Amino acid sequence: MKNSLVALISVSDKTGIAEFSRNLSKLGYEIISTGGTAALLRKEKIAVTEVENLTGFPEILGGRVKTLHPKVFGGILAKNEKSHTKDLEKHGIKKIDLVCVNLYPFAETIKNPKVKLAEAVEEIDIGGVSLLRAAAKNFERVVVVSKLSQYAEVIEALREKKMDESKRRLLAAAAFAQTTKYDGMITGYLGGENYFTPIYEKINKLRYGENPHQSAILYREVENHHSNITNAKVLQGKELSFNNLMDGDYALHIVADFVKPTVAVIKHANPCGIASHEKIETALQLALDADKISPFGGIIAFNREVNEACAKIIQPLFMEVLIAPSFEKKALKILSEKKNLRLIATEKISVNPKGINIKKIGGGLLIQDIDNRVVTEKDLKVVTHKIPTKQQIKDLIFAANACKHAKSNAIVIARNEVAIGIGAGQTARVDAVEIALRKAGTAASGSVLASDAFFPFPDSVEIAAKAGISAIIQSGGSIRDKEVIEAANKLNVAMVFSGVRAFRH
Repeated sequence: MKNSLVALISVSDKTGIAEFSRNLSKLGYEIISTGGTAALLRKEKIAVTEVENLTGFPEILGGRVKTLHPKVFGGILAKNEKSHTKDLEKHGIKKIDLVCVNLYPFAETIKNPKVKLAEAVEEIDIGGVSLLRAAAKNFERVVVVSKLSQYAEVIEALREKKMDESKRRLLAAAAFAQTTKYDGMITGYLGGENYFTPIYEKINKLRYGENPHQSAILYREVENHHSNITNAKVLQGKELSFNNLMDGDYALHIVADFVKPTVAVIKHANPCGIASHEKIETALQLALDADKISPFGGIIAFNREVNEACAKIIQPLFMEVLIAPSFEKKALKILSEKKNLRLIATEKISVNPKGINIKKIGGGLLIQDIDNRVVTEKDLKVVTHKIPTKQQIKDLIFAANACKHAKSNAIVIARNEVAIGIGAGQTARVDAVEIALRKAGTAASGSVLASDAFFPFPDSVEIAAKAGISAIIQSGGSIRDKEVIEAANKLNVAMVFSGVRAFRH
């Protein structure tokens, strides 16, 4: 029995499928399809054979069973072996050379908070998943297409006769990634938090990890559509390193928390300068001035476009990476002189990005919501006799939202929405206070101070007051809150509780 090229197409999302099918027809493929897809192809005047005409068996159970038949799966799973060929001839089965499937929209269905369980269950694809897995298993002979984004590359490879085994194998891996992700969503929906199935795809191998003796690879979430460091556009400079990516991610999360034009300078996954101002170039200069030493070789993130004025400030400095939504042409021209400076455009900066934070531990994962909590004036509770001024309240809120991005124990001293002293990563909170005060120097006098958690003892308040700190914001919640408040009252320092702890380990 002579077997011409055969393609089985069954898609839920029909975007681009007519053009894809038409191109397959031109390449000599006979198109076999299921009801809805077949109707669309006929409307587009593309020759198509319905699956039930191939199998001799109609769709049943309201469409629940369409492709689950030996004449379909035998045609897909058959290898180029004599015994398989003999079986196909005996039972009148055509070999199927290409399978194109995308699955029922289960993810879109369960996004609706009002969806009923029965409705969600009906969107669990059985035949589609089985078709993908069968085709992917037999990738040595069968081409499997599981994503819309693959249509053009598959047609090109077939047309140029470059659909070799390595390409088919990668397409098979992509198909298994799709079914794994799909099954993971279903598992999560039915099983709740009892199961977690993340799927990531390799973007590129990095030169090394945190240190030169560590190997590293960058993976990205499959179908990652939100703005972040993994899908930002590199406009200039060599590829990002492991540490660049880590620091860049931290930097983006900082500037995303602020509505006003804001700049964050990052070094070793800690901010060394954060500033907000009506003008982005002023915010940049203030952030750099906050610490004259630490920014060397660091990363700068902006939540506004980098303009010519910003470029002129950066031009004489040694920085590793600049990250911003975009760069003005004049800024790009100035910065192009610094060949080793990486410029990264994210298109937009998401405010309060949603999602999960994953930390790997030996033998398992710790998963939590991203800390997208931003302190606002509504959160503040004045607990001292002295009431902070309007400007102090503005600075306290800025300092609290900056402080959550420094490693714990963390302290931020701020004035006029500029972090002028940051103490981070200390085992004792009082040590973080002393470091932040040393960084701020004489500018600490009259400034405000934020802590990422409560003060366990009055000592930090006493040291801060001695340096001239005028107002403090902390979460509250210590068994010694009363002693800490009494110390603030005695030293004439305004204090507010936010009720928000912001540890970062």
